[in-house]
Amino acid sequence: MAFSVALQVYSVRDYAEKDLKGTLQKIKEVGYDGVEFAGLYGHTVAEVKSMVEEIGLNPISAHVPLDEMLSDPNKVIAGYAEIGCKYIAVPHLDVDRRPGTEMFMQTIKDIEGLGETAKKHGIQLLYHNHDFEFKKINGEYALDVLYQTVPSDLLQTQIDTCWVNIAGEDPADYVRKYSGRAPVVHLKDFVMSGKEKPEQMYVLLGTDSEKAVEQEEETFGFRPIGYGVQNFPAILTASEEAGAEWLVVEQDRPSMGKTAMECAELSRKYLNSLGV
Repeated sequence: MAFSVALQVYSVRDYAEKDLKGTLQKIKEVGYDGVEFAGLYGHTVAEVKSMVEEIGLNPISAHVPLDEMLSDPNKVIAGYAEIGCKYIAVPHLDVDRRPGTEMFMQTIKDIEGLGETAKKHGIQLLYHNHDFEFKKINGEYALDVLYQTVPSDLLQTQIDTCWVNIAGEDPADYVRKYSGRAPVVHLKDFVMSGKEKPEQMYVLLGTDSEKAVEQEEETFGFRPIGYGVQNFPAILTASEEAGAEWLVVEQDRPSMGKTAMECAELSRKYLNSLGV
């Protein structure tokens, strides 16, 4: 399978906060072709650009909070273009912007506007889903409403296969559904006991408490790729059929008594075993 594989730096944020360059070097050493940023850890655009060029990592994409992009679209997006990112993704929606709120349709308009700005800077805007986008609006999933509303040249998909599964849909089918519009696929594994979803399943952008997630580790936990419930051979086949170029490994929290970097290495080794 002709994929390149990147690591979402958020997965190893405890390392990146202390030493970004050293962390990027380690990511390269364990076999990743590129990285997807989630912040620059106090460094300038020029510094980060220099790091990835020196190390030989492709800065394929970046997760940038919606409100950060909206605060100064041209400046923010141009910065990631300068680093060399080909994609920039809306990573998450605050509660007041999610499907079912008055702000959701405005959020779609905001995303379309950012897609236009990104296009001017030579970057493709993506949307990274969780499970809350699988709320239905007039019989359609909100995630599909988003993609039906915003033209494909302004917004493409970054299907997070973990959250699709948690939402009750088949990740491989959902990647395939957006064939030709799925350049980057997020690979994430997990375990979950029972059918009821815990109240808080992820820690992202400070929206959920670390303590709550630790307490719920017994009912839900993130895992290195290949160590949970996901059917990755099927997901990879679907990604290839959909025309994906990049796979991005993400693990929100380390597990199995391993460090975040050890988990990232296990994920890469598993993908190697599948010929990726």
